[in-house]
Amino acid sequence: MHIKSAEFVMSNSDVDKCPKDRLPEYAFIGRSNVGKSSLINMLMLRKNLAKTSGRPGKTQLINHFLVNKNWYLVDLPGYGYARVSKSSKKTFQKFITDYFSKREQMILAFVLVDCRHEPQPIDLEFMTWLGENGIPFNIIFTKADKLKPMALERNLKIYTDKMLETWVEMPKYFVTSASNSAGRDELLHYIDELNSNINRTEI
Repeated sequence: MHIKSAEFVMSNSDVDKCPKDRLPEYAFIGRSNVGKSSLINMLMLRKNLAKTSGRPGKTQLINHFLVNKNWYLVDLPGYGYARVSKSSKKTFQKFITDYFSKREQMILAFVLVDCRHEPQPIDLEFMTWLGENGIPFNIIFTKADKLKPMALERNLKIYTDKMLETWVEMPKYFVTSASNSAGRDELLHYIDELNSNINRTEI
């Protein structure tokens, strides 16, 4: 997929105010400080499309970006950041769950996971929630450049083994790096294929 255009459309915390058109949406979500904004900027070849911050928990709204005029990249708030107040966490969780339950045009959620760390309960619990609610998702492992190839391979195996304790098969996953654009072509090609299948189904 060639990115011809990527533009910010809106931010809000009310799912009912999200774009009214029926273009396919792909939601990006992960634990705070997983590198989501950097990944989005890398995918779109833009330095500051998604705001990056040294302070985790910066994304606190549903952000819609229109890509190539024919699909939305949706940047969802990070979850599990301790310094956000309990009341704020509840609000975030409410509109995240609202988003997934109400947005019928949401094709797939990409759950971002930092490949440097062992499987985190909060990520596993969130993916279990997605599975229990019938919400399709893939995993994006971020920050692959921070590990040597053998360490990366080992961590991916540990993650796969952990997932297979509760899942019949390992969800499809991508290994990425915002620093060297690893995984960019594979991920965008995959989204392109999904969009093509949607268009064929609608014909």
